[in-house]
Amino acid sequence: MSEGIYDLPEERRRPPRGSGQRPRALVPTIATLVLLVILFSVFTDIWTQRLWYKSIELGSVFSTVLGTRVLLFLVIGVLMSAAVVANVIIAYRTRPRVALAPSPSPGFERYGELLQLRGKLTIAVLAAVMLVFGGSAASGEWRVFLAWRNRTPFGVNDQHFGKDISFFVFDYPWMRVLLGFGYSIVLLSIVAAVVTHYLYGGFRPSAKGQKASAAAQVQFSVLLGVLVLLKAFSYWLDRYGQTTTDSRLFTGISYTGDNAILPSKEILAVIAVICAGLFFANVVRKTWLLPGVGTVVLILSAVLLGALWPAALQQIRVRPSEPDREGPYITKNITATRQAYGLENVKVNEYAATTTTSPNQLAKDAEVLPGIRLIDPSVVGPAFEQLQQVRGFYSFPPVLDVDRYKIGNEVRDTVIAVREVQISGLPQGQRNWNNDHTVYTHGYGVVSADGNKRDAEGEPVWSSQDIPPKSQLGTYEPRIYFGEQSPDYSIVGGNKDNPVELDTPEGSASDQPKMFNYAGKGGVPVGSFFNQLLFATKFRDLNVMLSGRVTDTSKILYDRHPRDRVEKAAPWLTVDGDPYPAVVDGRVVWIVDGYTTSANYPYSQKVSLEDSTDDALTDRGAVAVQASQDINYIRNSVKAVVDAYDGSVDLYGWDESDPLLKTWSKAFPGSIKPRSEISPGLMAHLRYPEDMFKVQRDLLAKYHVTNPGTWYSNSDLWRVPVDPTQGAAAENARKQPPFYLSLRMPDQKDSKFSLTSVYVPNQRDNLASFLAVDAEASSPDYGQFRILRLPDTNQIDGPGQVANQFQTNEQIRQALLPYTGPTSGARAEYGNLLTLPVGGGLLYVQPVYSSRAAASGSYPVLRFVLVGFGNKVAFGTTLQEALDKLFSGDAGVDDPNDPKDPKDPKPDPEDQTVKAALAEAQKAFTDADQALKRGDLAAYQAAIRKAQAAIQRATNANNASPPPTNGTPNPTPTAPPSTPTGGGGPAAITPPLSRPSGGGTVPPLSIPSGG
Repeated sequence: MSEGIYDLPEERRRPPRGSGQRPRALVPTIATLVLLVILFSVFTDIWTQRLWYKSIELGSVFSTVLGTRVLLFLVIGVLMSAAVVANVIIAYRTRPRVALAPSPSPGFERYGELLQLRGKLTIAVLAAVMLVFGGSAASGEWRVFLAWRNRTPFGVNDQHFGKDISFFVFDYPWMRVLLGFGYSIVLLSIVAAVVTHYLYGGFRPSAKGQKASAAAQVQFSVLLGVLVLLKAFSYWLDRYGQTTTDSRLFTGISYTGDNAILPSKEILAVIAVICAGLFFANVVRKTWLLPGVGTVVLILSAVLLGALWPAALQQIRVRPSEPDREGPYITKNITATRQAYGLENVKVNEYAATTTTSPNQLAKDAEVLPGIRLIDPSVVGPAFEQLQQVRGFYSFPPVLDVDRYKIGNEVRDTVIAVREVQISGLPQGQRNWNNDHTVYTHGYGVVSADGNKRDAEGEPVWSSQDIPPKSQLGTYEPRIYFGEQSPDYSIVGGNKDNPVELDTPEGSASDQPKMFNYAGKGGVPVGSFFNQLLFATKFRDLNVMLSGRVTDTSKILYDRHPRDRVEKAAPWLTVDGDPYPAVVDGRVVWIVDGYTTSANYPYSQKVSLEDSTDDALTDRGAVAVQASQDINYIRNSVKAVVDAYDGSVDLYGWDESDPLLKTWSKAFPGSIKPRSEISPGLMAHLRYPEDMFKVQRDLLAKYHVTNPGTWYSNSDLWRVPVDPTQGAAAENARKQPPFYLSLRMPDQKDSKFSLTSVYVPNQRDNLASFLAVDAEASSPDYGQFRILRLPDTNQIDGPGQVANQFQTNEQIRQALLPYTGPTSGARAEYGNLLTLPVGGGLLYVQPVYSSRAAASGSYPVLRFVLVGFGNKVAFGTTLQEALDKLFSGDAGVDDPNDPKDPKDPKPDPEDQTVKAALAEAQKAFTDADQALKRGDLAAYQAAIRKAQAAIQRATNANNASPPPTNGTPNPTPTAPPSTPTGGGGPAAITPPLSRPSGGGTVPPLSIPSGG
């Protein structure tokens, strides 16, 4: 290279300006405008978040999170920026005057020339990029930092290193974060140094002889030494990480891990330290021989010690006697898993369930049976919609909730939902900005029904209904401004003298709609020009600034879903997927369970939160899917309450012994209220959380076993059955959901509100056990798990097998024929299949609903109750009737919830057979009429004969003797009917269809005139 780029004259260094070049100010101006737009967008997001937190009186949460993120952004960002820039400057200042070899590309020198001419600008841009890159990544780790900064001891040591669990949950994750940023800083510094030395000739891999200048060699040696030193620290940390590493069998240190992986990590850490010393020594010796040898040794050691040695030990020593080798480590895994998931005190009782039935068998359980919930919250949503929607802009969730209320002198299981506004239900002509955001702003009232009752038509028996509310739940503020279906934002409270918010719709032609002006404390003031500009930018809607309905007193409501509000108020919580409404102390509130979780509890089994909580009801509009994350520790640490009127969020510490809750209470002082402040009215509606129960039941399917040998062999492995209402063969069949029920376990004196589920053996469908947890928050046994384990010598049918019996039983099939036939005009829908430990065995109860098929305005009504006990099944129009038929004519309990007059005679047991036969006759008569119109006499006569035969079957069934009292249904008579002389039969038969929403009647069975 005859002329160095540093010796060029200034006129040759400055690139010539083309005659057609745009003015220099244009590009900076555009860049400045773009930067200002980005900065204003960021500012808008931050400031509106601040206003939101201030509106719920949790501004300290916002300031703590923002302050922590800014701190991490600056510290890590500045460190990364300073390290990279420093290495560039060092490389530039120690550049050789003459390059070691010519540049491989003639134009490559131009980059060095530009860097020299625009050095300060280049350094500034590089520093800014590194600051943003490192700071942005670091600010996302604010949770890890705050947890480490406010860590609380668990008071329990791990089973291998003897360290407090808090080291693994708080310290270890933060060390990993720091190590990751350390790697990033050093690697980026190496890249920056290599590029700079290469630009200025201090590093030329293609050069003959010396490939790097002395200064470059020193700089590279130091940086590589630091990198290898970080690797040594990583090897040392890996030892602690083994406690939460998944092996083929379990999470935690295995025999191979203890005897091969842990020693290899320690040896590799020492080798890495020595290798780093060789790189540092290269600063003085300036030869790459020793660092190169050290690197090769480190790599070979990593292969031999880190991979081949553990693999050989596993294959040669462990696999031939794996149960014995892994036994002690399996025991550690079982102990830690039960601790981390709160399963240490599970009561497992042998339950010698009987399969025989006899009269009065349920007499001892008389107080339990009337509480069996027949109203399925996952089915009756359309009934709530059609009977209590009132207007199309109101809506209910597809899956309702179950709670309990004291009505009169008794506590009842109640199916409950909130009537929310849903602007998508407005006619298209009424959709405009004013209606969407200022008129239809809130829902109105709570609708609830007794869980164990139905009226004579099969419809729910309301305990709270209508507008204005007629409620047995007490008086309450009915307006719902915050809910699961609320609009994305509404502007309220700005027209006190002329309200524009629709409160209640008109009731008749003379009854005008009532309007309302929001007066709650919730919401963010939006009257000022500055706030209007912010929210117009946030929602990308200029109407916020232009509308005359936005006044000085207006407020804007946003982030209104209860889950979203709790997640923002407590961003360290994992929130349950199903908030539920309750009427508490004259207010409608949403109760949301919050969990503290971790994936770093030593030896505890990791599970996927998303997979464990998934079941047949998940992701059905109301039940949210959990995040895809692994956990191995969970506590229901917080009960959160969101007021449906003003949106206020109250966080109550529930599991106050939880170290994670204590840690976050220190990080956000004053944000969590003590458990003692929970009012009695609220306590009555708190319940055991569903998602946590799902996780625990998944673990108990295997971890009910405490013997390591049995655990290893999987000889006592259970699983949650597939939801039988889907059918085992259904595509993507999912697990049966748990059910909230009031029941009494064999070791309990009184009935308790419980969350229940069942297990079947792995790869089999008979019942293995019944699981229940006391779900009443006020109960001293709250959270107590009880398992009724069934003997292996006596097979009890599982949910899938019982569902199969229900659907294949001839009498039940005939009864459902009017709702399942291809021309029935109706359809049957099976409700939740409940399991209860009563009568010394296990009783299955399943409601069956009917509705008009593919008809606008149809909704399900309860028609039948199916019951099963042992290998017998029965059905009835009421639970009482079904139980009496099942237990030899008298179950020993009277159902006070029977909608029929007790003085009325019991329905004919063959009534459903009669109805099925007459439905068939109806179809035959219709076919005959059509054939007669066509002039097809042969088809006409055939249809008439078919109708006559069906009517004869109905007559025979009606005159048949009652069925035997052992619960076994009578078969349909098979004797050939006598042929009547004419087309006789009832002139009008009304099959039991659901009542149309318009109050119409079902057309009668008509006989063709030619019959």
